[in-house]
Amino acid sequence: MQDLAAISSQVRRDIVRMVHGVQSGHPGGSLGCTDFLVSLYFKEMNHNPNFDMDGKEQDLFFLSNGHISPLFYSVLARSGYFPVAELATFRKLNTRLQGHPATHDHLPGVRVASGSLGQGLSVAIGAALTKKLNQDSSIIYSLSGDGELQEGQNWEAIMFAAHHKVDNIIATVDYNGQQIDGPTQSVMNLEDLKAKWESFGWEVLTMDGHNFDDIHSTLQNAKSLLGKQKPICILMKTIMGKGVDFMEGTHHWHGIAPNDEQLSKALDQLAETMGDY
Repeated sequence: MQDLAAISSQVRRDIVRMVHGVQSGHPGGSLGCTDFLVSLYFKEMNHNPNFDMDGKEQDLFFLSNGHISPLFYSVLARSGYFPVAELATFRKLNTRLQGHPATHDHLPGVRVASGSLGQGLSVAIGAALTKKLNQDSSIIYSLSGDGELQEGQNWEAIMFAAHHKVDNIIATVDYNGQQIDGPTQSVMNLEDLKAKWESFGWEVLTMDGHNFDDIHSTLQNAKSLLGKQKPICILMKTIMGKGVDFMEGTHHWHGIAPNDEQLSKALDQLAETMGDY
């Protein structure tokens, strides 16, 4: 778990540096989901950095809230999918690291274009059905934002998965209570998400997205529930901007880049553990 914490610190450094470098991007949610995605790629998921789109006999991950691409790119690079040095091209002309992940540049690790919110869960469920049809026992993972659940397509997908007993998927929600225009409670109250997912026929777990022990134990619990005719949802409590004190807990850092002084303050709080790109 200490190794995961060290990797997370470096990934957070990557995030703030990437967004600062082009004065564009989304640091808040990226920082908030760092511990989860690091745990997934460096401990929990069976995956192969020698990337192919089919992903046979591998666990697959689908990012729905694609605006947290700085996190996704850093984790992919740090786990060997492409050179870490390429992080320096984030959002620049002719880069493979676009603001929202895309497939036409064939960046290893990216299986679907994302960022048009509300669509990723549907794609993940389709991949899970494909695994079942191919008698492939690997697991499908997805990540969505809580504000993203205001999009109706999610609830069609949630209903579909339960009806068709898609029981090889673990769908995680970043439950930070923030979105670009303010707290989700003010923009469009999500009410009791656990009750909602359960009423649609899913098995629902909760998790502290900043506690590596809880992340590990919850994912192990989720894996033990697979294959029992119900899809699995994890509501993951996180803090937007986690790791940088002046960014934490506010929607104001959803999509704003730090200036030079703010970058320096952020980096002072984040240990360099793997070497900056």
